[in-house]
Amino acid sequence: MDVALWVALAAIVVILLAFLVSLQRLKFQIRLRDEEAHHLVTRRLPALMDAERGLPIDVPGPLRPHLADTPFHQEMQTAIGQFAGFADETRQRADRAAKATLISTMRGVQSLANEQQLAITEMQHEHDDPTVLEGLMKIDHANSQLVRRAQATAVLCGTWPGQQRSAAPVLDVVRGATSRIRDYLRIEAHSESELSVSSRAVEPVVLALAELLDNAARYSQPATQVQVHFQPAHNGLSIVVDDAGVGMNPEARERAKALLTGREVVDINKLGDPPQIGFALAGVLAARYGFKVFVEAASPYGGMRAVLFLPNELLTKPETPAPAPAMNEPAADQRTSTGLPKRQRRSHAVSAQSAEHGNWGTGTPSVMGAWQRGSLTGRGSEDEPDDEKGTSAS
Repeated sequence: MDVALWVALAAIVVILLAFLVSLQRLKFQIRLRDEEAHHLVTRRLPALMDAERGLPIDVPGPLRPHLADTPFHQEMQTAIGQFAGFADETRQRADRAAKATLISTMRGVQSLANEQQLAITEMQHEHDDPTVLEGLMKIDHANSQLVRRAQATAVLCGTWPGQQRSAAPVLDVVRGATSRIRDYLRIEAHSESELSVSSRAVEPVVLALAELLDNAARYSQPATQVQVHFQPAHNGLSIVVDDAGVGMNPEARERAKALLTGREVVDINKLGDPPQIGFALAGVLAARYGFKVFVEAASPYGGMRAVLFLPNELLTKPETPAPAPAMNEPAADQRTSTGLPKRQRRSHAVSAQSAEHGNWGTGTPSVMGAWQRGSLTGRGSEDEPDDEKGTSAS
């Protein structure tokens, strides 16, 4: 009887010890899961949110790797995936709303800037006082920069550059891009080309090249010049931009190369403060219109080299203009009813070939004429709207 009682008591003690051990193990597992849940809420999810916003943050892994094969860990991964999906959807919704607001705002800005441009142009035609014209040129230049900023923002938000332009010589395209940046006097073009840019690509190339020139001038010393020259190739033409600036570190260069491919989706919330839109805009336009933009390691002047390559599909040869009739031989249909020749109005337009192409950024009268022609070419004078204008990019 005593033996049986002791056996029963021993069994009860063993059962109690086993229960206590199991209870302690359960408490330990619960504590591990509580710590893992706390780590998820305080570390992993905030880091995941920061990463979704584009901050360079590594999202930490689980605190207890040995829980990886447990249902608890799988449920946590499901929760993280759902959180990431909701965060991405929220970001995309906010991005679409921000782009829609910016597009609407930029359309209003462009409309007002175009009205201002028409008023400036009319005043330039009406006034011949040098002081007044100098002031109008400054206002015209500031307005051109305003239009470029509005166009760039709208393009990054999914719209198209603007109106269809007629084909323009490559040198005039460079002038048009130069006229839209603040430091236009520091741009020097050292070569010419007989080729023209096709009509559908003129405005995109002007915009992309303006960003490259502005970037080159902005990140180099004010006393230095930005050199531009053309490099023909069997399959196209390269516009080469060399500056004497500070250059870029390897990380910035890789980031620029990624943006210039145009394959990366541009998030306007990740372009910095203030936004650095130059390379992003050039990449978007290059991908849409078929040209390419590259950033090389260094220019011969110690800064950076940017190359805008135009394939043959975007280039044309200008048509040879018909010879003008001799001034001393009026045409038959240019006579009055009495047989006297009609008086012909002389054109005051200056030929493009009369500009000093070698150094047209020094402020001389012929240079200012070339700059003004480039400005008009860059803006374009065609009234035919672009079929792509106002539509969202696919």
